[in-house]
Amino acid sequence: MHPTLILGSSSPYRKSLLERLQLPFSCHSPDIDETAKTDELPIDLVKRLPIQKAHAVHQERQQQNKPAEALIIASDQVAVLENDILGKPITEENAIAQLSRFSGQRVTFLTGLCVLNEKDQSYEYALNKYHVYFKVLELADIKRYIAIEQPLNCAGSFKCEGLGICLFEKMEGEDPNSLIGLPLISLCRLLTVYGVNPLR
Repeated sequence: MHPTLILGSSSPYRKSLLERLQLPFSCHSPDIDETAKTDELPIDLVKRLPIQKAHAVHQERQQQNKPAEALIIASDQVAVLENDILGKPITEENAIAQLSRFSGQRVTFLTGLCVLNEKDQSYEYALNKYHVYFKVLELADIKRYIAIEQPLNCAGSFKCEGLGICLFEKMEGEDPNSLIGLPLISLCRLLTVYGVNPLR
């Protein structure tokens, strides 16, 4: 019998990825401030936020008197170019600016993943790096892409599982799922620490 799994996210993309493991789970979106701290390095931000998200879900469950028996899965992602953290664009203007800046560049996506064991508050953490090499992009193509897919809530202003793939020259990394927001290879490894194997 597997422990209860909770995905600490409201993202339909992360939900869809986790469904691929064919394990039952529920979703609980944490309410935290995701703003980077002053001078916080990207690698530190993507470690702090998923751990904070997982703890926030646990605390909210405690307030609801839910039994402390779940494994809480949380992740966070940032795009990094020239040491600048580039998050979700939110507006079309910001998305155009992000993709214009990415034109002809290699952008690194950092995805932090945390699995928190409610029983003893222990957690496992993994960092995934994924590199995207962008084509030289025409402004008209950038605007057309954004109008079609509206990637305003996506770090980096694109959806690689959709038409965003047309913006790339090539991709490099261990797990393409990390680019969508949930590195499944690392997740399988972290879950086995707590006795969860999707094949058993």
